[in-house]
Amino acid sequence: MTTHFEGGPGPVTRPPISGWSRYSPAQSLVRLGAQLALALLALWMLVRLGIRWDYVADSPAQVGDLFGRMLPPDWRFSRALVGPLVQTINIATLGTAVAVVLSLPVAILAALNTTLNRATYALARFVMVVSRSIDTLIWALIFIIVVGPGSLAGVLAVAVRSIGFVSKLLAEGIEEINRGQVEAVTATGATRMQTLLYAIVPQVKPIFASICIFRWDINIRESTVLGLVGAGGIGFALNEAILGLEWSRVGMILLVILAVVIASEAASAYLRKRVT
Repeated sequence: MTTHFEGGPGPVTRPPISGWSRYSPAQSLVRLGAQLALALLALWMLVRLGIRWDYVADSPAQVGDLFGRMLPPDWRFSRALVGPLVQTINIATLGTAVAVVLSLPVAILAALNTTLNRATYALARFVMVVSRSIDTLIWALIFIIVVGPGSLAGVLAVAVRSIGFVSKLLAEGIEEINRGQVEAVTATGATRMQTLLYAIVPQVKPIFASICIFRWDINIRESTVLGLVGAGGIGFALNEAILGLEWSRVGMILLVILAVVIASEAASAYLRKRVT
């Protein structure tokens, strides 16, 4: 549709208004049937959970009683948490460092524009899937059997769990690089390794640094609970306090964990701004 304005430069063309129509009776019936089916499915899943509704009804009183036992926190116990807290940070940091080193070849082989062949691409993707499909606590249980309980099992669990995350995001970053720089370096007669170092690495370096910092932040939070299964850190102290029904100490430990998570979140946000 064309509209003329007096004194204007000329006709102005407006985009056509898209048509609107009601659903037909058959379409409305199909949509209603789909909604009812989803509602019945959700109801069936809720019934299959086997929820004890008498417990649910009593849960507000139980939550109030539990928090009442945690307050006030045992501030004198905070000195005993310095060692486990340092151990938790070490587990997250060392696990992230190991994951970063191991993720580099996996990411290169998992990117379509840098992989060697279909076999190496499939193998790298398989490693990523295995790493990401198993939770950190389960990895910790596995490594406790292999190397025994303690911080080493925690470091290995964090590292193996992080490989899939870091390598997947890095591989996607490699696939989105500017091909012009790669072609320019290749035209000079550079080898495959030289092309990787001088055309690909400079482009993905900021992305890689941001991914590593973000994963370290996640690992700080995950490391706080590894002690629940015997993999060291402040989670071990939390498990002991819960089993001993020392709720004031539990409150103190939870406050320390909250402070560590907030600090790591602020630190990771600051570092990501610096590297991007």
